[in-house]
Amino acid sequence: MTKRHVSLPDEAEAGMRDFLDEVDRRLSSDEDTCSVVEDVLIDLSGDREAYERFQAGESMSPAERVRVQSYDPCNTTLESEYYAEKDEEKFRRSKHLQWLWRQFDSLPIADNVEFALRFRRMLADHLFESCGEGCRFFKGISFTYGHNITIGDNAVVHDEVHLDDRGKLTIGDRVSVSDGVHVYSHDHDVVDQTEVRNYHTIVEDDVRLTYDSMVRAGNRVGENAIVGARGIVQHDIPAHHIAVGMPAKSVKIKPGWEDVATPIDDAGENRQEERHLDYDLPPDLEQFDEFQRDRLPPN
Repeated sequence: MTKRHVSLPDEAEAGMRDFLDEVDRRLSSDEDTCSVVEDVLIDLSGDREAYERFQAGESMSPAERVRVQSYDPCNTTLESEYYAEKDEEKFRRSKHLQWLWRQFDSLPIADNVEFALRFRRMLADHLFESCGEGCRFFKGISFTYGHNITIGDNAVVHDEVHLDDRGKLTIGDRVSVSDGVHVYSHDHDVVDQTEVRNYHTIVEDDVRLTYDSMVRAGNRVGENAIVGARGIVQHDIPAHHIAVGMPAKSVKIKPGWEDVATPIDDAGENRQEERHLDYDLPPDLEQFDEFQRDRLPPN
């Protein structure tokens, strides 16, 4: 094994545990999530004095006021907030937790790996639909909502990964997601890109998604498979296969798994439509097209 155990000094370990236990307890209680997030970000940023001046109505610059107000997630918007088909009830809470996750990553303390891994793992219990034991989440991971993500035990998600759960995303046990990977669960119509289709995207147990690869919406990467660096998955990858390229194609079966794996010649089936997710829009929704273009063919 190429890793070793690392531990913090006892005093630092005790302080970290006390903090994580306190935030976990507050997020698990009936306390308003917005207030918890605001408190945590103010204190981790060392901005309590400025916040108290703001609360007291004292004079401050417009920039300082915006900064202090933005610790409260209710004073912010996220891109996913504009998506018409989202589950409004779930989003009200997941927005606050996602804001905490993102803002934590912007703080210097997020470079303390031991602390940051445990902080994000604790948040994952509250943000995701479910999260297994022993998962590790590194810096710069982004989500659409968070509440449509299910992750199994001992998964590792590395830096600058995007987990799109506009549809539904399932990631199995012991999955390794390398830096820069994008996993999608929604797609757009090729003629009218304002028409969004949501899917269930599945990454099964023991999969490795290597550097800068992409899994397109509605595809399944089978158990124990590997997607090579910068590979683009546009159809199902069978279990135990190694797939590379744009689009990713099966080029090899992992040594020792040949007897139980689908033959190379039979790989490559697209079953995206089987995982299509319908959604309803509110009847009184006032929609808009941010592109304002004519989408009709010339004839």
